[in-house]
Amino acid sequence: MNYRKFKIACSLLCSILFAGISHAQPGGCVLKDTLFKIDFGNAGSKQEFNLRSLRAYERDFSSCPPDGYYAYASQTSECFNGDWITLLEDHTPNDINGKMFFVNANPRAAEFFVATLSGFKPDTKYEFSVWMMNLCKIRGGCSPLPPNIQISLITQSGKKAGSFKTGQIASTLSTNWKRYFAYFTTPPNETILTLRMEDMTNGGCGNDFTMDDITFRECYPPEPPVEVKEVKPQPVPAPKPVAVSKPEEKKPEVLKKTEVQVDKMQTENVVKSEKKLSAPVKVNIPDVLVSRENPVIKTIRTEPTTMLIELYDNGQIDGDTVTIYHNNELVVSHAGLSENPISFKIAVNKDQPHHEIIMVADNLGSIPPNTSLMVIKANQKRYEVFISSSEQKNAKLVIDLSP
Repeated sequence: MNYRKFKIACSLLCSILFAGISHAQPGGCVLKDTLFKIDFGNAGSKQEFNLRSLRAYERDFSSCPPDGYYAYASQTSECFNGDWITLLEDHTPNDINGKMFFVNANPRAAEFFVATLSGFKPDTKYEFSVWMMNLCKIRGGCSPLPPNIQISLITQSGKKAGSFKTGQIASTLSTNWKRYFAYFTTPPNETILTLRMEDMTNGGCGNDFTMDDITFRECYPPEPPVEVKEVKPQPVPAPKPVAVSKPEEKKPEVLKKTEVQVDKMQTENVVKSEKKLSAPVKVNIPDVLVSRENPVIKTIRTEPTTMLIELYDNGQIDGDTVTIYHNNELVVSHAGLSENPISFKIAVNKDQPHHEIIMVADNLGSIPPNTSLMVIKANQKRYEVFISSSEQKNAKLVIDLSP
């Protein structure tokens, strides 16, 4: 086998190891929580990323971007004289006018996507997956230059938490999405990772592709199997015979008539002594507080006071919107986070000693997850709480009156 054939064989083996639609997990890993889902939004809800730091790519606003450009689009049609596959919808199921990410490769190999994601658990195993497809038709007007994508996950200190290659993404005749996935473990004390994706193939005619539904899911160890011990049946002894004797005949007794005086039953006192049971109090808890986790991010104890609570976007303004509940009652609905605060007040006193404030992420903005800064002011004190919430987890602040 010469070097060229060996290189091709290695590339195909890498593609087989990384790509697939099977749901088998390593070491019995059980996938439960979806931490991030990047599907690039739809016509009514955008999920776009700021990629101005890219050196080799620029944004195009058509559905047929030229060489060295990327685009967010819902479909393609007759791109480059029909050399591209026509797509009538994205990969995301049940997504009306859903968008996907198109790349028309730069003439030189280069990075085409980067996103910083916060909210990972340290020293925790995750699955990364992405759906991709070569847009160039096989036997089209271009020589085959299959893209080969390098995917890296980098910590804030510059260390690699994971690095994978898709292998060559081959051309086909028609729509053929393929799922690429791999597993990685976050380093200790690391909760923020930067996802970087680079096309390792030099561009030109034939090296164009699309991707959708980037997903991170946490891996849980499987529950140990329940050991079932075999119980052998014990022999049942035969019943002993029972002797049956004939009963003696007795003469019927003559009953004497007896007069019994029955007083009238007294019910008044009985009725008065009965306790009336009150109906149970029904507490209506919003579905979004029941269906999601509500971890406590901070507990504050304070003297009697009136607290001013302000909520800001934490960092870049990226379209995050939130809903806020106070003791399961709606106080703020679908408000956009910005540099101007969302404000409300609560009174902490002996009549209202316990308060639970839950922030619900309505969306993930263009830079997931939904992050915010909560500032609490009371009694000349100031508390700052940094909040990160997702479509699986809310964020709860507890305020109690000091004893």
